[in-house]
Amino acid sequence: MSNSSDPADLDACEARRLIGQRKLSPVELTEAAIARVEAVNHAVNALVASDFETMRAEARAAEKAVMAGDPLGPLHGLPLAVKDMIDVAGLPTTFGSELFADNMATKDDAMIAALKGAGAIVLGKTNNPEWSAGGNTRNRVYGATANPHDLTKTCAGSSGGSAVALACGMSPIATGSDTGGSLRNPASFCGVVGFRPSPGVVPGDTRGMALIPLPTPGPMARTVADAALMLSVQMRADRMDPWTSIVDGRTHADPAKLRALPRVDLSSLRIAATEDFGFAPTERVIRDSFTDKLARFGSVFGELRNDHPDCDEADRAFSILRGVMFLSMHHDRVKNHPDKVGPNVRDNVAEGLTYSALDVTEALLIQGRIYRNWQRFFETADFILAPSVTISPRDWHELYPTEIDGKPTKTYYHWLAMAYAGTLPGHPAVTIPAGRDRLGLPFGLQVIGRKGDDLGTLAVAAELEALFAADPELARPMVDLAMLRAAPPLKDAPGFLSFD
Repeated sequence: MSNSSDPADLDACEARRLIGQRKLSPVELTEAAIARVEAVNHAVNALVASDFETMRAEARAAEKAVMAGDPLGPLHGLPLAVKDMIDVAGLPTTFGSELFADNMATKDDAMIAALKGAGAIVLGKTNNPEWSAGGNTRNRVYGATANPHDLTKTCAGSSGGSAVALACGMSPIATGSDTGGSLRNPASFCGVVGFRPSPGVVPGDTRGMALIPLPTPGPMARTVADAALMLSVQMRADRMDPWTSIVDGRTHADPAKLRALPRVDLSSLRIAATEDFGFAPTERVIRDSFTDKLARFGSVFGELRNDHPDCDEADRAFSILRGVMFLSMHHDRVKNHPDKVGPNVRDNVAEGLTYSALDVTEALLIQGRIYRNWQRFFETADFILAPSVTISPRDWHELYPTEIDGKPTKTYYHWLAMAYAGTLPGHPAVTIPAGRDRLGLPFGLQVIGRKGDDLGTLAVAAELEALFAADPELARPMVDLAMLRAAPPLKDAPGFLSFD
């Protein structure tokens, strides 16, 4: 929990506890969130659409329910930031695409309906790259979003606006989604928490290629407990996702356990640590920073070894499957509206068109082999620790890193390899803040668990988070709000709306 007296800085669990005890009004919390947006959003451009009057009305209704002694949901009165890929009735959903710049949602997405049903109050929509394609949050509808720790740097992506909103105290919880690290990467760059669950835990009911679960929604927050609280609501029995296991109308997951994470004895764990999974183009500063971090806390584990599962040909499998996925979504848009589609989407579609049925067959076989390699690996390791991202945050004008330590990257998404290593086998992975890297920017630690052990992965992350809080070199880096308040509007910066 923050030491700030401003309600905007309260963790979600603490704010919800105070609301339940009638020590904090949902109206007070909402006004604090709005005030924080009005104070600093000009500097970062995280929140791109909002309806504060509707939010205030919902906060008054939430306060009335508290005072009446009505049953309160687990998220009652908590502000929620929503990535601009998800429908919220009455707010625009642009997907960061010029083709949908005027698109207004008329109903809530099923996940948003569940979060609202648990008491969350939508703050507004957060920025993302066009169609979430890329690790830098920029588009031609809303422009760029800056890293709140250094306004010249990228916040990563694609859930960049959500990560920035969290880091700035605009909201205690936010939605994200993840294919190649789209919520883990921005969480790392901004010093917050992002959790990619096992496939089907949070139903992706609108995923076009339903049987290939590379993308998944997930929670983002400032603490692990807050992310787990949000996840307890995001999980639901939705048969629209074929990976969601449902028996007798219920999933196997227990929301109550997520709301009170079990304790874990770190000294009992066998930990494998890797700086690159054998193939990720990890920058030297990140390798060195990871070594620094492990030296400070690695002795708490029963076993710590440098090791990783065999990920041979992961780049090829991910490239092909990603290309096929983009063809399914965007081929016709690129063909019919080439001037309204940005370079990342165009490049992925063009790449997808180069692959044959034999290539897709090969990719699926590689993915299957990697999956089994990971299952065998976890017979002798309980968790994997790795950096969340291959690089330290760079200039937000850079569409994507074309080189790392002087070596060219293969594609615009090659630098995301640290994250998609775990995407291919479908393991739960959480990014938690672990201080700053050697350049003074936020460093994210990735904790990866066994497939299906979402609860255990979050529980271990919570133990590490508590351990890190006592060490100034590992504690969550805080944003300088005074610097943001005094900063000029980001929209006035050269290149704000351009990809050039």
